[in-house]
Amino acid sequence: MPLQLYEREKILEACLSVFARHGYKSTSTEMLAEAAGISKALIFHHFTSKKKLYLSLLEHCFEKVRTAMRFDAVAEYDDFFEAIDRLSRIKLDYFRKHPDELKLVYEAFYSPPNELKQDIEEKYGLAIAERNQALEKLFEAVPLREGVDRKQAFELITMTTKHFENKFSSAFSDIGVMDDEAADRLFDEMNRFFGMIRYGIAE
Repeated sequence: MPLQLYEREKILEACLSVFARHGYKSTSTEMLAEAAGISKALIFHHFTSKKKLYLSLLEHCFEKVRTAMRFDAVAEYDDFFEAIDRLSRIKLDYFRKHPDELKLVYEAFYSPPNELKQDIEEKYGLAIAERNQALEKLFEAVPLREGVDRKQAFELITMTTKHFENKFSSAFSDIGVMDDEAADRLFDEMNRFFGMIRYGIAE
């Protein structure tokens, strides 16, 4: 029997909190069924397996983040570093409001269970590559000093962005909340790093 949209949303939200709290490996179908208020048989009926349910949740979260960040509008920014700052703030603000989604997405993309690695790469590898291409195209407008390799410079910026995403995720996991002041400190630090990349550190 088809699963009503409302019922599906309720099940996904209930299961999200379980995966976020325990992680994929430590979550059982019994725990998911209990949280959703349905039988284990119904979990299997509607989602086939724990793996399919997890991937459905990941898709649900990924699309919500993608919509919030509007990567299709990257070209509207005049300055590459302004775009990085703005998109990072939107992403951080979204996850501050949806901490369970942060935990699920972080696990999926930074420490995925072995049985899910291939599925996640196949499903989201292209989307992530397209996002990076949009940013890389905007980066083409940034003037570089003679001798600086543009691809290597972009890779350095990408590594720095990931470093601060990890810092945010780690801080959030430790304290479970991040106020505006703490968030501003994190972005100030990130922008100081980008300032060093942009203007150099040697006198």
